Order: sequence, then C-alpha cells, then structure tokens
Amino acid sequence: MKKIIATAVLAASVAFGTQAQQAPVKKAAVQQRADRLSNQMARELRLNNYQTTKLRAINEDKVAKMAAIEAKNAGNAKLIDEQCLGVCKERDRELRNVLTTEQYSAYFGNRANYYAYDKNYALQSSDIMLVKSVQNPLPASAKGATIGQTKEVTKSGGSSR
Repeated sequence: MKKIIATAVLAASVAFGTQAQQAPVKKAAVQQRADRLSNQMARELRLNNYQTTKLRAINEDKVAKMAAIEAKNAGNAKLIDEQCLGVCKERDRELRNVLTTEQYSAYFGNRANYYAYDKNYALQSSDIMLVKSVQNPLPASAKGATIGQTKEVTKSGGSSR
C-alpha cells in the first residue's frame, strides 16, 4: 500500500513539475506573438511612441485571450474564429481611443490582414513548438526522486526483508 501511495505522489509531482515548466513557455510565446503583431501594426500605421506603447498593451491582452480560446477549442476552427472575432471587436473599440482618424481608417481597412497575419504566426509557432517538444521533451523530474523497490521498516527500526 505504501508503494502505491509513493508512486502516486511521485507521478503527481512529475506531472505538476512538467506543467509548471510549460506555463512560462506559453506566456513567452503569447508575448512574442503580441510583440510581432504590434511591431507590424506600428510600422504600417506609423504610430508614435505613446500609441505604440498603448497598442502593445492592447495586443498583449487580446492575443492572450485569443490564445486561451485557441487552446480551449482546439480542433474547432469555426468556434475559434467566432470567439476570436469578438476579441478583435474589443481591440477595435480600444484602438479607436488610441489612433488618429486616419490611422484608425487604415487599421480598419487592414483588420482582416492583421488577423490573418497573427493567425498564421500562431499556427506556425504552435507547429514549431510541437516539433521542438517532441525532439527535446522537457525533463520529467521529481527533484531527484527515483522509482525503485523500497525497504519496509518495522517498528523496531529493522528491515523486514
């Protein structure tokens, strides 16, 4: 019975350790994705530093939401597109307060291109991440613990074997 419990605890710690190691990778991927989109938009719309800073904050928030939608609904492209369209509409409202009328018109006209630019990058980076995770899996670690036979200790302190 003790062996089963020890094995269960070890398995849980390995699973938790692997999950904890992957969380920063996902956050970094979202940040990189948002930065890429922001750089493209800032360049094409000719934003000043203030506008670029605001745009980066907006895109970081919206890309994180879209990445969560994509992860939650993986395999259902129609649902992903519908929900991400709602997030894009949020971005539209927020950008209206940051961009000039001319910049917003240019943004609004290229909205579909920005969405496609971001979506293509997300698909490409998720494919790359999958290949990398298969080629170089994260080490499963239980902080030095190993699975093996254990000695049962009796109340007198001696081994029962």
